[in-house]
Amino acid sequence: MDYRSSMESSETLRNKCAACYRQFNKMEHLVEHMKISYHSGHEPTCGVCKKHCRSFESLREHLIGPLPKQECKNIFSLRGCRFCMTILESPNARRIHQERCQFSSVNSGLTTRMAALGLRDKAMIDYTSSRSPRVVALSCKMVGGGSDGSLDLCARVCITDESDNVVFHTYVKPSMAVTSYRYETTGIRPENLRDAMPLKQVQRKIQEFLCNGEPMWKIRPRGGKARILVGHGLDHDLDCLQLEYPSSMIRDSAKYPPLMKTSKLSNSLKYLTQAYLGYDVHFGIQDPYEDCVATMRLYTRMRYQKHKIEAYPLAADAQNRSNQVVWRQSEVERMSPDEMLSISRSDYYCWCLDSLA
Repeated sequence: MDYRSSMESSETLRNKCAACYRQFNKMEHLVEHMKISYHSGHEPTCGVCKKHCRSFESLREHLIGPLPKQECKNIFSLRGCRFCMTILESPNARRIHQERCQFSSVNSGLTTRMAALGLRDKAMIDYTSSRSPRVVALSCKMVGGGSDGSLDLCARVCITDESDNVVFHTYVKPSMAVTSYRYETTGIRPENLRDAMPLKQVQRKIQEFLCNGEPMWKIRPRGGKARILVGHGLDHDLDCLQLEYPSSMIRDSAKYPPLMKTSKLSNSLKYLTQAYLGYDVHFGIQDPYEDCVATMRLYTRMRYQKHKIEAYPLAADAQNRSNQVVWRQSEVERMSPDEMLSISRSDYYCWCLDSLA
């Protein structure tokens, strides 16, 4: 290799992103990339080559996709967990870990479970319990309204805690006429809604439970009494319940960047449960309890990931916004790629931060 080629190779290496390993011809291009990529230690990372990926779907493609990195694929095939994507020390350690990492399905639906307990509807919430949950999952099932039955109306709602216990469950009497009960997927019949709790009453109970005595304007993600709300497609559920809740307290698996597709679109709960928990949901009649359990398990798996603790982990934190001077072109171009990564921050709230609250 001649001197010029050696210099070009060295310069290309210097212009290589320390997170995603993308290479640039010029340093200023790398700087611009770092400004808009928001790489951080909270991104899913390959346990072999340490490449940062925007989502677990992207990491999965890197490891076992159609065009994987061969070295990483070989190691992952021997020592990688196919659910959490962790690399273990040995094939035997992988086997033991993966057995623990895979969840079992919720064998009996909520109706069966409650009938056995004599609790067909748990329409009361115990607000005063000393073990009152800090994090809860919510799921709704919809019937159809309107002339063609396409308007979603909440007809059943379930709330569970982190231990899969039912905190609240009731059928809901919609505020307008039901034109399609969608029995094949909801299992709901007219008699279930005849004496059901009115929507306004359900709304008030859930709102009071979530806020837990705090005024809506005072709710904050850390240090308060309000509860963290977990779910999948919560925007739709809350809209149908006609409920408002601060976005800072919502953990939605349909909108969480590490659980989204590489195209930045949402994955279905059915896919996420199969890929990351190891069992199937949504066969035949769909159970809101089953959805609550699945979303809470996904949340828990994401929450207990071990990431580097940072005083101000978000790019949007005031301290980071005020330090944008650090990103002045002339200064950053003198940094190494690793130094750039060390000052880069995430553009989304990582659920692991909830474990620090």
